[in-house]
Amino acid sequence: MAFRHLFSDRRIGAALGLGFSSGIPFLLVYITQSAWLSEAKVSIEILGLMSELTLAYKFKFLWAPFLDRYDAPIFSRLLGRRRGWIVVSQIGVMITLAGIAFGDPARWLEWTVLFSLALGFAGATQDVVIDGWRITVAPKDKQALMTSWTEVGWRMGTFVAGAGALYLADAFGWRAAYLCMAAFMIPGMIAAFLAPEPPSDLVAHHKPANIVETITEPIKDLVKRLGPMAIPILIMIAGFRMPGYISNAMAVPLFKSLHYSNSDIATVTKVFGFWVAIAGTFMAGYLVLRIGMMATLVIGTVFASASHLALAYLAVHGDHGGGEFWLFALTVSIDNLAYSFASIVLITYMSTLASTEHAASQYALLTSLCAFPGSILAGFSGFLIERMTFEWFFVMTSLIGVPVALLAIYLWHVERVRMRAETSA
Repeated sequence: MAFRHLFSDRRIGAALGLGFSSGIPFLLVYITQSAWLSEAKVSIEILGLMSELTLAYKFKFLWAPFLDRYDAPIFSRLLGRRRGWIVVSQIGVMITLAGIAFGDPARWLEWTVLFSLALGFAGATQDVVIDGWRITVAPKDKQALMTSWTEVGWRMGTFVAGAGALYLADAFGWRAAYLCMAAFMIPGMIAAFLAPEPPSDLVAHHKPANIVETITEPIKDLVKRLGPMAIPILIMIAGFRMPGYISNAMAVPLFKSLHYSNSDIATVTKVFGFWVAIAGTFMAGYLVLRIGMMATLVIGTVFASASHLALAYLAVHGDHGGGEFWLFALTVSIDNLAYSFASIVLITYMSTLASTEHAASQYALLTSLCAFPGSILAGFSGFLIERMTFEWFFVMTSLIGVPVALLAIYLWHVERVRMRAETSA
């Protein structure tokens, strides 16, 4: 049924292409790039700090309201507001990827930092406007299908930016790898030109009186609708992926310290990981339908945090060669399955919290809130490992998830009480 829609509804095909281009930049800002930085002999402390290059993805809610309300230069006249911003952001991604390609982190780290920051800003902007397009181009009964195909495209994009970039780096060097990644943005740009224009783009938005109102209006609406549960819900969202963000900052440095090559890392984390992530996506969707949103949310935070214990085990027992490679593959597959499962559950939950009027801005706000605390703490991960070793570091990140799981259980209890009250009334 879903494949029939892919060919009969050009919104679905466009969602697949736009999801692909959305998946390209994020890994190339830091996670894939950390392998290049490790080869350039950048210190472990600096490697940890470099994870802060993804901060633009956490602050995107600040400029998301302006992308909702104002047109992009030149391209919005040709394509409409949202598609115009999509193309502008994609051009920005291509330029900054080329800038990183012509840098040399071993000799001029400042150049790499500057263009990586710019890449983060362009990639975060692309995510905001693609989410805005996805939400406004289709009615509510099509949103689940749109989200599914956007997610499939995103997984394909991260596969290319992860495994593809690492394979290319081993074969042709990092400069060629990053230039190829810039070229891989072209399918997403074609999708933006061919995508249908959302009906809302044809209507001029009411513009708030000032900049402050533009930013605060979506926030006020969200807090008002959540009511007394706003604070615990937002705290739970802020902590849900915190263990994963801190852990991910040191995953590739761990693999490199265990003498796995770029190709080994690509095969396990991206080739195996791609299919494992798809399995986690379907598993999360199945459980949400079977046992409900809140119960699946609790399972997601427990599973994601507990999976870090497998990385701690790998840090003690893993090394390149023989059976250890399969231990590497099994450990990383467990972590990838847990990460994708938890991510899909959280995305689904946050999507139910956003209003139609402020969908893009509020979704950007919630995703920024989800990512910000963990990303800040991830910047200190290298210093922690210098003092507590890799294995104890991953044990610590697992334990961080305990209070988050308890809060999720509390919210689940509150939701059940509310539903009973509504049923009895």
